[in-house]
Amino acid sequence: MMEFDQAQAQLAEAAGALTRRETLPLAQLAGRVLAQDLQAALDLPPADNSAMDGYALRAADYAAGRKLPLMAERIYAGLAPQPLSPGHAARLFTGSLMPEGADTVIMQEDAHEADGSVTFLQAPTPGQHIRRRGEDTRAGEPLIAAGTVLQAAHIALLASQGIAQAQVYARLRVGILTTGDELVAPGQPRALQQIYNSNGAMLAAMATGMGAEVPLVLHALDDEASLKQAFEQLLQACDLVLSVGGVSVGERDLVKPVLESMGASLVLWKVRMKPGKPVALAQACGKPLVCLPGNPVSAFSVFTVLVSPLVRRMQGRRDIFPATPLVALRTERTRRDGREEFLRVQYRAGDFPELHPYRNQSSGVMSSLPWADGLARLPYDTDIPDGTPVRYYDYRLWQR
Repeated sequence: MMEFDQAQAQLAEAAGALTRRETLPLAQLAGRVLAQDLQAALDLPPADNSAMDGYALRAADYAAGRKLPLMAERIYAGLAPQPLSPGHAARLFTGSLMPEGADTVIMQEDAHEADGSVTFLQAPTPGQHIRRRGEDTRAGEPLIAAGTVLQAAHIALLASQGIAQAQVYARLRVGILTTGDELVAPGQPRALQQIYNSNGAMLAAMATGMGAEVPLVLHALDDEASLKQAFEQLLQACDLVLSVGGVSVGERDLVKPVLESMGASLVLWKVRMKPGKPVALAQACGKPLVCLPGNPVSAFSVFTVLVSPLVRRMQGRRDIFPATPLVALRTERTRRDGREEFLRVQYRAGDFPELHPYRNQSSGVMSSLPWADGLARLPYDTDIPDGTPVRYYDYRLWQR
């Protein structure tokens, strides 16, 4: 079996970023991965402006109790002001351009206006309450790096620069193949010996939750011809193919021999992890094909910690591996297993955050999936006393 860290790294390097790109308007950029470094197009603010409703003046003109005559013009945001006459003040508002000659703003709460003049109630600090040109961004400086997943904050920044569109990577197309004679589609009649197929819908939801497209979700019987036809269809239509089940060593586990018959090169098989040992990585038609275990809990865990870095890599993201902080595990575990174990846990915040495992860690317990917030990673052949810090794989990070 391959060590988990080695398998994770190898899977993450199984393919590079997509070469397909598209240019989209601002309204369509949310959740997309930026495909080019962007630089600031202009200084922000583009000119000195007031940070307050108040009065602009020369600091040198201030004196305690002195009345300064007001310019006739009231300066609103969006207006180009006249220069400030010496010994005068100008009424202005938040976002108003500073008139030429003014170097200070006194907010209206610290002023008294009457009969066309203004008296200030306290001495100003020269330069106060002014937003300086370029203090936010300067033209030509880096703005957003390629590989960034664009969110509302990035889109606001682009819009503030007058940038109306950006080049992003095309959406990754993920194809899914479930296998097994015992599986029935949800909503269909089921015989006693059959179970409903939860893997297809689950993995499709996980892939779309990461911003990928899922153009095909197919099912194949435990039959070589059925498997081969499905693989060929998926490899033609998709960038990344995930198969579920049929990858172990039983008589009906036909995925591995079918792939080999298609000329696929198997570069990884079996990982030292629990749940999820029967994992395989193949290259077929120049595309990565990851074979997941058929157990839904195992497939869920393997996608989270092994497949998601590959998805991010192919999407062109900068950050491939999310953080895995050390958090205290509230359980006593005596371990003589030769595999690293990934427990379904809830994260409980507080002064000392804790991880609480689900009561039943059997890989067949589906109810643990919506209950858990993430996975706690336990080293193999190592006893874990209660309160031991372990690595935590937060679903909010690892499934996005």
